[in-house]
Amino acid sequence: MKGRKRIAALTAYDYPTARLLSEAGLDIILVGDSLGMVVLGYPDTTSVTMADMEHHTRAAARAMPRSLLAADLPSGSYNTPEAAVANATRLIAAGAEAVKAEGGLAIAEQIKAIRTAGIPFLGHIGMLPQTIHQEKRYRIKGRSQEEKQALIADAQFLADVGAFAVVLELVDPPVADEITKRIPIPTIGIGSGQDCDGQILVFNDLVGTFPWFRPRFVKPRMEAFALMREAIMAWRASI
Repeated sequence: MKGRKRIAALTAYDYPTARLLSEAGLDIILVGDSLGMVVLGYPDTTSVTMADMEHHTRAAARAMPRSLLAADLPSGSYNTPEAAVANATRLIAAGAEAVKAEGGLAIAEQIKAIRTAGIPFLGHIGMLPQTIHQEKRYRIKGRSQEEKQALIADAQFLADVGAFAVVLELVDPPVADEITKRIPIPTIGIGSGQDCDGQILVFNDLVGTFPWFRPRFVKPRMEAFALMREAIMAWRASI
């Protein structure tokens, strides 16, 4: 699809959302560990378990989406190559067609092991939400020359090792543009400007079903919870 068609990707954590996104023609559906915040009520993604990911992947897979269904390896599930393969295999068994993990050269052996096992891999570089306890805050990556070169090296490694695409999260837009032009696989941006080969968002951010927090780079297309609240209040007043 690189150079031929913009890639549209959204997250889904359940059957009806996955079915809706498939019917809407999304290219990729990601069962993201962002479910920790927008479904399970955790402050970040680091408390999400493999059992959580398997449960929600199974739910999304029951929709039998025409979109490519990928799933996140959660924090702590790919500390070694052996663990990475074992847990990636669990997500595939749950219905995912590909897996995603955060990092490039820092987890090189894990990614190589996943690819050697024949499992399709979606990369993720830039701001890595699973490192939020070390980072302390979400921030744009690639503004220093050192960070820029590290991101380019990570992206090239992911392309060389056989990732089919790479998510660029909160990457400085000029750097995201450079990476997109350098590597042969698609880049899928989130908060990284419009020059990537595609875009991904958390579904809840796009449609306004998590109004208590919204990233600054998101422009919601509707406020679904406001409409739901009106419906609930109207029903309550009518009974």
